[in-house]
Amino acid sequence: MILLEARDLTMQFGGLTAVNQFSLSLDDNTIVGLIGPNGAGKTTVFNCLTGMYVPTSGEIHVGGKRVDGLKPYQITQLGMARTFQNIRLFKELTVFDNIRIAFHYQVRYGIASAVLRLKGFGREEQEITNRTLELLEIFGLYEHRDEIASSLPYGEQRRLEIARALAANPKILLLDEPAAGMNPNETQELTQLIKWVRDEFKLTIFLIEHDMRLVMGLCERILVLDYGITIAEGTPNEIQNNPAVVEAYLGEEALAGC
Repeated sequence: MILLEARDLTMQFGGLTAVNQFSLSLDDNTIVGLIGPNGAGKTTVFNCLTGMYVPTSGEIHVGGKRVDGLKPYQITQLGMARTFQNIRLFKELTVFDNIRIAFHYQVRYGIASAVLRLKGFGREEQEITNRTLELLEIFGLYEHRDEIASSLPYGEQRRLEIARALAANPKILLLDEPAAGMNPNETQELTQLIKWVRDEFKLTIFLIEHDMRLVMGLCERILVLDYGITIAEGTPNEIQNNPAVVEAYLGEEALAGC
């Protein structure tokens, strides 16, 4: 089943073409990577897919519904969530509240029910509390639930951001450089976490990453961007042995570390 599809996606900023006729098809329960040099257009692709940019041309479909031109929250409601290269937590809120707040776009009660504290309000708020605590337990953050998010170590902040994205109950999770700033041990733990999240939550995961050890050990399929153009697509083995990719991005030293 195709969950996310982009057709000839192009994004221009004035005279600059950041992404040129990018196409993508993501099946159910897969992990796919997007790699390329800095400035290749990878984050621009993510911003188009999630509604932060309206593409100049092309189409984006989530679950069969065309979404290019929709607002980010509307695309989230259709089942797609993301994290960012620079972690974007509510840094002055508690760990608990960072996840709890992500559930609220799904609530069914109205303003009157919230103001008057009617039964429907209380029931849904208790359900949100229970689900928040469950995610904290799953991600090993329960003991930090009352701490301010900015006080967490970097690796735990990243886990919190992924947990918050999952509170949106997505079918597709986009991860923008999840291993950025991590040491090798944290990266290895993150690799296992992403695999576990895919299997446990039955997700499709699309990620941008520069750590080739993570990409090659995690992704089933990889796309390579260079100057906004897809220059290769294939399995990790095919990408590692593609001369155009080695010349444009990987290099022999990067390959030796995979």
